Amino acid sequence: MTAMGVVGVGRIGAALLTRLAAAGHHVIATDIRPERRGVVEKSGAEWARDAVTVAGGSQLLFTVLPGIPELREFALGPALSALGDDAVWIDMTSASVELGEECARRHGSRYLDAPIGGGVQAMRAGTVTLYVGGDPDVLRASTPVLRSFAGKIHHVGGSGKGYLTKLLINLLWFGHATLTTEVLLLAQRHGQRPDRMRELLLGSAGDSAYVGQHLPALLDGDYLRDFGLDRCVEELDSVERSADRAGVPHPLTSAVAELHRTALRHFGPVDGELMATAWLEEQAGIELRGEG
Repeated sequence: MTAMGVVGVGRIGAALLTRLAAAGHHVIATDIRPERRGVVEKSGAEWARDAVTVAGGSQLLFTVLPGIPELREFALGPALSALGDDAVWIDMTSASVELGEECARRHGSRYLDAPIGGGVQAMRAGTVTLYVGGDPDVLRASTPVLRSFAGKIHHVGGSGKGYLTKLLINLLWFGHATLTTEVLLLAQRHGQRPDRMRELLLGSAGDSAYVGQHLPALLDGDYLRDFGLDRCVEELDSVERSADRAGVPHPLTSAVAELHRTALRHFGPVDGELMATAWLEEQAGIELRGEG
């Protein structure tokens, strides 16, 4: 049996542990917060005192960290050095293409960046989407394990390209969410209820996954609090830096990023992927709700 480890037992990491244990794998796990021990043991995994212990005992290591700073610290720290040369490291954090390239230099071809799409509920259901950068042969060998929690697995190129793909998808989602907010605010000001405007958008040229799948949550007063506003800004900052380095124009990316920075300055690092929408609502003096 392959020895598996998980470093990072937040919302996604805890759901990952449950999926791996349910598939019959023995997993050791840790988190920087010792109070997460109960979550680990409840999932059927074994608690370890630190990341060095987990890495040293793993043939397949998953890291599910909050963001870029934490991943950089892990990549440069003692835990990665404890991982055997033949062990596979699969990171599921949302990070930057540049950091992905650095991680590959640290661990070679047996490192995969595999950020997820779908969120906590999809991980619990075993239907997340993985965007994987790295060696296709390493991915092929790891796929049976990944199938215990992933419904779709896309190989998107070399190291770091999984991160880039996920961040670009997120950028479009943030853009759709904020522009849709502006549309609904203007429509409501002129007497059109938000729920009715959504009906009109569905199937039109203005439709999107956000309108179809996520807007109903906002209309119920839910700002999607599974992810922090500061982490949204971190991702958008990363996309901007990558665009600057690539020398491609990005005026709309910068506008979306600055809107989220403004919301962060106003609300602080609260949970909520739709807090930029909350900021726009506050500026308009309108709340977008199903009943208008």
